[in-house]
Amino acid sequence: MEKLYHIQLDDSHNARYALLPGAPERVEKIASFLDDPKYLGQNREYITWLGQIEGENVLVMSTGMGGPSTAIGVEELFQTGVTNFLRIGTCGGIKLEVKGGDVVIATGAIRMDGTPDEYVPKEFPAVADFDFTASLVESAQQLKATYHTGIVHCKDSFYGQHNPSRMPIGYELTNKWEAWYKANCLASEMESSTLFIVSQVLGARAACVLNVIWNQERAKRGLEDPHQHDTELAISVAVEAIRKDIIKGKK
Repeated sequence: MEKLYHIQLDDSHNARYALLPGAPERVEKIASFLDDPKYLGQNREYITWLGQIEGENVLVMSTGMGGPSTAIGVEELFQTGVTNFLRIGTCGGIKLEVKGGDVVIATGAIRMDGTPDEYVPKEFPAVADFDFTASLVESAQQLKATYHTGIVHCKDSFYGQHNPSRMPIGYELTNKWEAWYKANCLASEMESSTLFIVSQVLGARAACVLNVIWNQERAKRGLEDPHQHDTELAISVAVEAIRKDIIKGKK
């Protein structure tokens, strides 16, 4: 097949799994956790490496920030044969128990982003694949990570979250944020909802593991608010989850 327009990949990679960080600069680091990692190329926000887990080819490709570029990346990877998508991202905690350095495993997402609205009605839930997510939980337990499973908030506007009073619609943003907090939403990020919905529509599997950087609700209340920008633990959880998934599939 010809290389696809945005990601500039064809199906010669022979990979069924893809690890998807948002940030391009994280791709090489994630690839270093795989066997025999090789750089494949870059176009726009999409940097791609190829490695192996348990002898099976696995891609690592950045999606950029937000839903539109994530949807394009997933759509085009699917056309090349990828059917299992695992996001490795970062988030800010909302629930007070979620601290910087913890791992969040998203079972579903609040759809405050716009891209999924062009796939399904708003009532359709954005949920992760159960078995793939279970592998993430098993891996987090094996690695003795402090982890949380549950719902995350997925948004389009970073500054709408962090400076809502500046926005003409700030009253709505503030009220909804309070609702997410009261409903025990774990954390906030920008890609999971799109990943879950697009994968669902394509008939693919998707899961999401996030490194917690900080928690603005803890900071607001004067509680200890550790910061952790190193994503190594979340990467390890993701890689081991794919390993478990591959091994289960081989039995």
